[in-house]
Amino acid sequence: MASDNRISIEITPAKKAAIEAAIAALKAELAGVTINLNVDERRSIPKIGDKSLAFDEKCAAYMTSRPELVPSFLDLVEMAKDRKLVADLLPCLRELAPICEGLEDTITLANSDNMIGDLAFYQNVQAAAKRGVPGTDTILNDLKTRFPGRPKAPPANSNG
Repeated sequence: MASDNRISIEITPAKKAAIEAAIAALKAELAGVTINLNVDERRSIPKIGDKSLAFDEKCAAYMTSRPELVPSFLDLVEMAKDRKLVADLLPCLRELAPICEGLEDTITLANSDNMIGDLAFYQNVQAAAKRGVPGTDTILNDLKTRFPGRPKAPPANSNG
């Protein structure tokens, strides 16, 4: 039988402090460099993905070679700053993404191990309550709110 304990890692207080210090240093370095959008902003703005990147690069080249076609309201200096910002930050994001994925996966796996143990405990409490073990009704009633199940159907009316 496979082990329900798929992860067994302990972080020492010193390691945790070092990680937190590194995160704080990164946050300090990124202060004033990153912006957080709300959900509506994120949804509503035009985005450049892999398919649009070539279009953006072509537009930048044409704007440089044919400045007479650039609308007067466009600020090419600001657009160049934005392109440089992307070029500077994208490699950082690519380095951080696997780290964030690893954190999420580690937390998911540890939570999964805990849930497997919780369910085993819950099933044991159910069995103990069925056998009338004192005090288990209270525990079962507290825990079963997590699994409300289906409401019991009213008894069928046999008077038809």
